Amino acid sequence: MNSLLAFAIEAHGGLARWNSFSTLKAEVSIDGAIWYLKQQTGLLTNKIIEIETRSEHVSITPFTAPDRRSTFVPSRLQLESLDGALIESRDDPASAFAGQTLETPWDKFHVAYFASEALWTYLTSPFLYSYPGFECEEIEPWQEPGESEPWRRLKVTFPSSISSHTRTQITHFGPDGLMRRHDYTVDILGGATGANYVSGYREFQGIMMPTTRRIYAYDEAMQKVPEPLLVSLDFGRITFS
Repeated sequence: MNSLLAFAIEAHGGLARWNSFSTLKAEVSIDGAIWYLKQQTGLLTNKIIEIETRSEHVSITPFTAPDRRSTFVPSRLQLESLDGALIESRDDPASAFAGQTLETPWDKFHVAYFASEALWTYLTSPFLYSYPGFECEEIEPWQEPGESEPWRRLKVTFPSSISSHTRTQITHFGPDGLMRRHDYTVDILGGATGANYVSGYREFQGIMMPTTRRIYAYDEAMQKVPEPLLVSLDFGRITFS
C-alpha cells in the first residue's frame, strides 16, 4: 500500500476496524448553490443515508415524500416505498445527463444519482482507496492559504467499475493524517471543478469521520473560489454495523 495512504488509513481508525463493518448509516443535511441552479432546493434536507461499505449501494430516506426512499446502484435508480415496493425506476441513470449544460434543470433521479455516487465516495474515503483496482500516487504537497504546514496529497485513479465524479481525484491530508481537502472535476457537470473541504472530525465506533464538508470551485491555480458555496454537507450521527 502507498505509504501516505497507509498513514491516512491508520489515522482514520485502521483497515482492520473498517473491514469489521459492512454498512454505514448517516444523518445528513445537504444544501448549496447547485440545488438552486438545478431547481431542486430542499430535496436533500434532513436525510438518512445508508450505504454498503464494500459495494456501491446507497439509499436516501425519505426522498420526495415521507414514505419513500431512493435506492442506487450504478446501473439503476429506484424510487421505493419504505417497505420496498417499486414506485418508479431509471436504468443507466448516468446516461440521463448527456447533452446537459450547467443550467439544465434536474429531476429527482438526477439529484438521487449525483448525491448517491458522491456520498458513497465521501463516506468510504480514504479506506476506499485501498480497494482492488484503485491506483494511488503521492504527488507534491500543497500549501493551503492560512495553514502553517503543507498538506500531503494523494492522486487516486478510480477503476472504471466505480461510479464517482471522475476517474482521477486528489485528496489532501494534514500532518495528523486526516483528510483536509478533496479535489475533483465532475463529469456529469461538464467537468466543473470541486474543492471539497473536510472538517469537524468525530470518532464513531473507532472510525474517525468528518461531519462537515464545504465544496467550492477551484481556479487554474487550484485555489478555492470562495463564492458561491456550491454544496454544503452537515452530518449528524453515523452508525456502523
